[in-house]
Amino acid sequence: MTLVVFDMDGTLLDAQSKISPFTSETLSLMRESGIAYTVATGRTLQAALSPLENNNFNRSLVLKNGAVIWEPTLQSYSHRHLLTPTEVGDVLGAFVSQDLTPFVFSLEDGDHHSVYHAPLRDDFEKKLANLFESERELPLKPLTTMPTNTHVINISAMGPLDQIEPLIEFVSHQPHLVAYSGIAIRDKGLAWLDVHHSHGSKANGVKHVVERGGFKEVIAFGDGDNDISLFKFATESYAMDNADEELKDIATQVIGHHDEDGVARFLRDRFSL
Repeated sequence: MTLVVFDMDGTLLDAQSKISPFTSETLSLMRESGIAYTVATGRTLQAALSPLENNNFNRSLVLKNGAVIWEPTLQSYSHRHLLTPTEVGDVLGAFVSQDLTPFVFSLEDGDHHSVYHAPLRDDFEKKLANLFESERELPLKPLTTMPTNTHVINISAMGPLDQIEPLIEFVSHQPHLVAYSGIAIRDKGLAWLDVHHSHGSKANGVKHVVERGGFKEVIAFGDGDNDISLFKFATESYAMDNADEELKDIATQVIGHHDEDGVARFLRDRFSL
């Protein structure tokens, strides 16, 4: 059996962060043909559910780059790879040393997420906070109110590349941490950064889904460096035309642009839908 795994932003979703009618129709054709599919995304549960609505994503959802796995049939998380309090303190200290504003993603009681953040200074930080709160439905709270026993999934930031790069170097020397990054606003020289527990990769998350469902092969689609582990695990891997060059280099093939139904058009040809 084959499992098709989609990254969401920059891959399955269009430029408006939605599943287009053509892609939705393609997913329906996949269901009719008995082809299983799910997502492996950097989004939280709240942020993922809205764009996936009405497209029958009923299998395990790999969220926050594999840090947590949501089971729709059980309405609960089956896996959680959280940062320890010591790791949280070390990462926050490293963020402060580079004058970056941390956004701490937590898993709260009742399986809901919140984002704790330091005071917002720049316009791009305020826009990022607004994205989390309005589009992705994540409650924002002051970092000073975060309990010491908070279940932390990841810590993120956006800032100038010369401030982000030392953080990537710092994380590379931590045995149980991994950093994902990419260009956020090219013309302003801004990059984004996510720090996770190293066991919380998309590859490990999808491996769990494969073992639980008895799948024999995985076909993966993605666009960023957080998809690298997934591509290395997958039987076949397809990078979007808009993907990072590093991901294109290891892909089975480069396909169309995410805003031109690249995934759906490829799948219709691949499976003769």
